[in-house]
Parts: sequence; structure tokens; C-alpha cells
Amino acid sequence: MPKLSLEKHRHMRNANDSDAVDPLAALAWLVDMGADEAVGEEPVDRFAASAKPVAAPRPSNAPVPRRAPKAAQRPAARVGQDGLADARAIAAACTSLDEIGAALRGFDACPLQRTATNLVYTDGNPQARVLFIGEAPGREEDLQGLPFVGRSGQLLDRMLGFVGLSRGSADPAAAALITNVIFWRPPGNRKPTEAETLMCLPFVERTIELVAPDIIVCLGATPASRLLGTTEGILRLRGTWRSYAAGDRSIPLLPTLHPAYLLRQPAQKRLAWRDFLELKKARDG
Repeated sequence: MPKLSLEKHRHMRNANDSDAVDPLAALAWLVDMGADEAVGEEPVDRFAASAKPVAAPRPSNAPVPRRAPKAAQRPAARVGQDGLADARAIAAACTSLDEIGAALRGFDACPLQRTATNLVYTDGNPQARVLFIGEAPGREEDLQGLPFVGRSGQLLDRMLGFVGLSRGSADPAAAALITNVIFWRPPGNRKPTEAETLMCLPFVERTIELVAPDIIVCLGATPASRLLGTTEGILRLRGTWRSYAAGDRSIPLLPTLHPAYLLRQPAQKRLAWRDFLELKKARDG
């Protein structure tokens, strides 16, 4: 609506002092004309009192102050292609599982290392002829620094016993070696990201080359999809023998269900039991 300033209003009143103008009538006339607000001649900044002061512009030739580095801040890890290239080079240079473990302790390209308590690499007999690969450590694994030591690990140990295997056996033929495709616990046990998995994968592949197992068992969808290069779900993959190319060798690979999934879905244990019977048949053969 149109507005009429106070100054103009005064001018209208002083223009003809001889006319006796009723103030209420004049006000009513102004309202009828649409001037329902009284404003001053100059705008008033109502936010000036609460506005933050603006710093004066810096002269173009003034030096820019440098921030003091934080004493406890770790150097930023290289990620992306540079970090992946580093992972491949470091893994390829390792000649034993101990060297891989030492390399992983000093490898900071995977951001999970910053939030985890411990590195979780392998457990069992390094000479074992069957290698089990899971997804990622959980809370108990992170605290102890060993794979599959929580509830799912206890179930896995019972499943291994059904087919005559044990991670504590000194006999390679009756032993099991266990690892994961991720060596540090993701915060909150979330699913590992693509970048986190890719950073760890060269060390998984080098572990397989050094152990040279007769059989690989993938526990869950993540290790199966990474090693086989497929997007099929674990319920479609499980129970069917595949092959993994390690150099000039082709290693039989059996995908099956992860023990943690079996704890959530006890009815699916029958499927895992069939898979482990296939494993037993292969070992006996």
C-alpha cells in the first residue's frame, strides 16, 4: 500500500492554515487513500544494533597470517589413486604375513585406521590349506585385535568343528586361517565404503598369494563380490563352487553365509550347513 511520510503530512497541514482541518477526518482520509503507515524521510536500519561488525578489508599487499599447526594433528593420508597405488606397491613388497601385518600398522591411507582400536588381520595357522575371508571386524574383534572372536566367531568355530577344522590346529590339513577384506572396524559396525575396501584389497590378494591355500571360503557377500568381481547377492552365490585366479593358479572358492547373518536369521543355518558339507566333501576328496 502507498505510504505518506510524516514530513509531507506536515506540509499538507501547513499549506493552508486558514482551513480548519479535523485531525480525525484527515487521518480517516489518509487511510481511505491507502496510506496506513507513518514513516520517516530516511530509512532506519533496525538490525544495526545486533549486526556483527565487519572487518576492514585487508590491503592487497598485506601478508596473510599462517595458522599454527595442531600438535596432535596427523598428516592427511593420501587417498584416491595415489593411496591405492601405494597400497598395491606396499602389499607387493611383502614376503610374509608378518610383513603384511607390519605394513598395515604403518599404512594410513585407509581412514578406518584413525577410528579403530586395533588392527585386525589374521588368526589361525598360516600354513592352513583352507582360508576363510569375512567382511570386517566388529566391536570384540576391534578390542582384541583378532578376527571372529565375538558371537559370530563362536558360531564359526562350531561350524569349523563340524567339518574337522580348527583355527588352533598345528596340522595344516586340519587347520583354518581366518582374515577379512577390511582390517579395521568401521565406526558403528557400518558397511565398509568402496574406497575403504579398495584400500585393503591389495593386502587381501597378497595374503592369498603368500598362503596359497587349496580352498578359499568367503563368509558373506562382501568378500565374495570383491574376489569374484560380481554384484550377485550372497543367496545366489552361496553353495556354488567358483574359482579365484592367484597368479598362475586357480583356487576353488566357495561363497557361504556370514555367521553374523545366521545369528540374525537362524532358519538360514540349514543353507550354511549344506555349504559346509560341500566344503567337507572337497577336503575329503
